[in-house]
Amino acid sequence: MLPVSPSPDVPVTELATRLAAVRREMAHDDIDVLVLTDQKNVEYFTDYRTLSWGYHSRPLFLVIDQDEILVIANKIESRNLEARQRPFSIVYYSGYLAEGARTIVDEVRARDPACMRRAAIDYGQDMAGRGSLEVVDGLRAQGDSLESATDLLWRTRMIKSAFEAGLKRVSFEIVNAAFDGAVSQARLGITEIELCREIQARIIMNGAERADPIAMTFCRGEFNYGRPPGLEALKAGQYVWTDFRSTYGGYPADRNRIARGGPPEGWEIDAYESTRALTCALANGVRPGMTCGDVFRAFEQLWSDAGLPPAYGLVSRIGHGGGLDVTEPPSLSKGSPEIIRPGMILHLEPKLEIDGAVFQFEEVIFVRDEGIEFLSDLSPEQLPVIN
Repeated sequence: MLPVSPSPDVPVTELATRLAAVRREMAHDDIDVLVLTDQKNVEYFTDYRTLSWGYHSRPLFLVIDQDEILVIANKIESRNLEARQRPFSIVYYSGYLAEGARTIVDEVRARDPACMRRAAIDYGQDMAGRGSLEVVDGLRAQGDSLESATDLLWRTRMIKSAFEAGLKRVSFEIVNAAFDGAVSQARLGITEIELCREIQARIIMNGAERADPIAMTFCRGEFNYGRPPGLEALKAGQYVWTDFRSTYGGYPADRNRIARGGPPEGWEIDAYESTRALTCALANGVRPGMTCGDVFRAFEQLWSDAGLPPAYGLVSRIGHGGGLDVTEPPSLSKGSPEIIRPGMILHLEPKLEIDGAVFQFEEVIFVRDEGIEFLSDLSPEQLPVIN
């Protein structure tokens, strides 16, 4: 594929919609002020992009209340911040993280010095945040109550716009072309690290902002998905299992794909086709109004009807949400009451391990009012083979 153009700016109307949505959630939870420290959260509400996220000593923060959205930045950001008009106010600090934290505390206090505020910060489930105890201790020392903002932030971020879905779609085009191109050129004897680097190089050449770390495993049984790629050479009969991603417009493409070293046996072809068909049918059956538990029950029924051996069970879910983060809520897990709503992006990826072979197809859907839309080309109908 030809390299895609750099990702577009987030439209001003889109930023306004996001801000209005989070303010509704703040009002629902009686939160007076929101303190954001995580890069994804800051970029989501500001579309401000800076290479300074690569450093830890001079962090960027965001403070939101019902009246203002305020970026708190080190003075080194001034040239970039003031290069064009921004949809937020700016306060600069001198020094490092501790001085930035004190600036947050001062700005929150300045909103109403005589009032005790309910503040929330982006530390919690699936949202690590960034900062230090100076932020937490400083807010509490001045009498503010402080709690996790992750629930209200996920209620805001779980519902994606068509603009966000479009960025994800481009990101998937980038990684799919990289995988297909690299596998088509690969030969038996290639090492894990060589194939990994080939895919990452193609991801960058296809136009990604960055090529994130890739899981790349050659095995026939005893799959170790967390192991970094090494010098294992691909042999006939082994499977290539990879979980790869790129980032475009801040949105990563998370995709599992597999290939086989040498021609597969008949039972492997059958297992591939059955697991792929099941995953596609599961995705096509998702509808708004279902719960995540309903989707899991549909998976169990489809799996049983296909007569397949037990699915991989070390992970308690068969899919997850996706957006600015590789994995986001909701979790498609057994008994989950989370309602599936239009605007959610869901990854469905049940996995079968059998006789040393592995079959997994991560298909990604955008939930719409009337049904679903696939954001990526489906996995190939036939098992890719490296000879």
